[in-house]
Amino acid sequence: MKVVIAEKPSVAREIASILGATQKEDGFLIGNGYYVTWALGHLVGLAMPDDYGISGFQKESLPILPDPFLLKIRKVKKEKGYVIDIGASKQLKIIEQVVKKCDSIIVATDAGREGELIFRYIYEYLNCKKPFLRLWISSLTEKAIKQGFENLKSGSDFDSLYQAAQARSRADWLVGINASQALTIAAGSSIYTLGRVQTPTLALICQRYLENKNFAIQRYWQLQLAHQKDFINFKSLSKNKWNDKKQAEAVLKSIERSKTTIVSSIESKTITEQPPLLFDLTGLQKEANKKLNLSADETLSIAQSLYEKKFITYPRTGSKYIPEDIWTEIPNLIRILKTNASYKEIISTIKLGRLNKRIVNDLKVTDHYGLLITDKIPSALSAKENAIYNMIALRLLESVSEASVKEITDITIQVLHYDFSVKGFKVLQTGWRNIKGSFLNEDSEYLQDLPELKIGDELKIKDVTVLEKKTNPPVLYTEAGLLSAMESAGKKIESEEEKKAIISIGIGTPATRASIIEILFARDYIQRKNKSLIPTEKGLQVYELVKDKMIANVAMTGQWEVALQKIENNQEQAGTFQKKIEDYVVSITQELLNTSIAIENLPALICPKCRSHQLLIKDILVKCPDETCKWVQFRNVCGVQLSIDDVANLINKGKTSLIKGMESKSGKKFNAYIVLTTDGKTVFEFERNK
Repeated sequence: MKVVIAEKPSVAREIASILGATQKEDGFLIGNGYYVTWALGHLVGLAMPDDYGISGFQKESLPILPDPFLLKIRKVKKEKGYVIDIGASKQLKIIEQVVKKCDSIIVATDAGREGELIFRYIYEYLNCKKPFLRLWISSLTEKAIKQGFENLKSGSDFDSLYQAAQARSRADWLVGINASQALTIAAGSSIYTLGRVQTPTLALICQRYLENKNFAIQRYWQLQLAHQKDFINFKSLSKNKWNDKKQAEAVLKSIERSKTTIVSSIESKTITEQPPLLFDLTGLQKEANKKLNLSADETLSIAQSLYEKKFITYPRTGSKYIPEDIWTEIPNLIRILKTNASYKEIISTIKLGRLNKRIVNDLKVTDHYGLLITDKIPSALSAKENAIYNMIALRLLESVSEASVKEITDITIQVLHYDFSVKGFKVLQTGWRNIKGSFLNEDSEYLQDLPELKIGDELKIKDVTVLEKKTNPPVLYTEAGLLSAMESAGKKIESEEEKKAIISIGIGTPATRASIIEILFARDYIQRKNKSLIPTEKGLQVYELVKDKMIANVAMTGQWEVALQKIENNQEQAGTFQKKIEDYVVSITQELLNTSIAIENLPALICPKCRSHQLLIKDILVKCPDETCKWVQFRNVCGVQLSIDDVANLINKGKTSLIKGMESKSGKKFNAYIVLTTDGKTVFEFERNK
């Protein structure tokens, strides 16, 4: 008998049906010589400090450098601390029992760094010695699963992948636990968390926010001329910029008297735009945030659902290319799309016999190739699933289309001694831009159709206008912008050597960037303002404390990502990397313990239940210190963090201001007041019931 261990029950069921393991049991399926069972994400993880006998936050215990690291069953947070997850414990016992009945194991967790770690931690925790093979697939279609089982790989082929995953896991533990405890001890009251990737990501958001906030906007004026020739209207813009409006108006009057202008130079160039490559996960998340206003986490969740329904390939990919052997499947995928009425007209413009092979590059395919649809025709999709599916499908069609060719013309015209610029464009070949009908660069100031012009032509001035303009501050990050900044974090590094090392790595990985952003929300370090991400007061406070320290340094974090990649490629030893992390942790822990923190000025609030004790105000909750009273109010209510003012209003006035953007268990957003009842309990009061 063989046991197949998948990452999720849904994936296990798909595999079991193909293998003929159709008999359902508690926690596994059996049949045709196979047991098929599953993990529930990370069933096993690195032990917490209390598992090493270190309870609470103790200055004398820092830095904590486990040797060896212990593995423990997953824990969940309860009011009085962390307790073992009953569901995880039960499923782990089932896996242990099933493994004992089998001769060998087939690893079918997700084919990537985290999937490998999920299995290996279980394998190590159970002290298992049985041989295992690896199922490595990029799609859950029947064809892909069958091919995967026909070509199972040796488990040892993925030892370096596991070592990289384990090194990442330990590094995050070492930095996160020690830095967070050190800063919290230094603060003396509030709990702060820092992390290997989350802290430099917070730094990116804070830096941009402060640049935007402190930007000195400057006003200036330009002149715009209106012209007409051969019944075509077009405009020109002065190359001069005036800081004084009166000067601009004086020039305007001079030009109005002149009435004509002369074409002094013409430059034309042909620009060929190659089609975009396929989406990797980060690219999809950026596009979905821009076009659909979906968070990175939402996009990943939707893509994962489409993958498990077998409509797209593995979403947690960092590649935008496909290998040569997958290229032969592309024409069939396009034909399948043609069965959808909304794609028929688009596909009719694509020459199936002359598809663009730009996306084919075996050397640039990492663990998985770029995002593709599968040969399974979608059905019963939600609106958001359908939108994400269409994004992936349209990107496929764009990527295999011809290049787009346009002619850009830059003309200078002269009136008196002032130069004016005219920019025009002409589409010579629509190519891939025909798929979505977009022909202009989004960042072009203005491009227009122009009449035939030649040097020396005299143009009449129909109208002159003074345009008031202003310099723009750096835009606040949206999630799409932040993902780009994380992806290309190396671009702003001054050291050419460091920049070269991490330019293609960035910070985080496509699979983890969404979760890092969500952690910053959960820690109350950032918040959304319309589509923008801005730091909270707490986030800015943390940034001010660490901005000059290496833990907030994008370059260092990027270097760590490079090292992890080298471990995965057998170019560096995991032990060497861990020693560097430990040395760093010793340094940063001492540095943070010596940090001076300005404590937040908290109001003195009396318990509304016993009315005799002053409340303790923490990041997570507000509570009465009296063990008999036990009054408590959690500060995170339906996904929204209550501010100090909200808490004060609740206690002193019996009611908060209107809390917006809370989310019910069903996922629906709502606004409400939180009201204190006479017996000290809290209830919602909705706007319509005021």
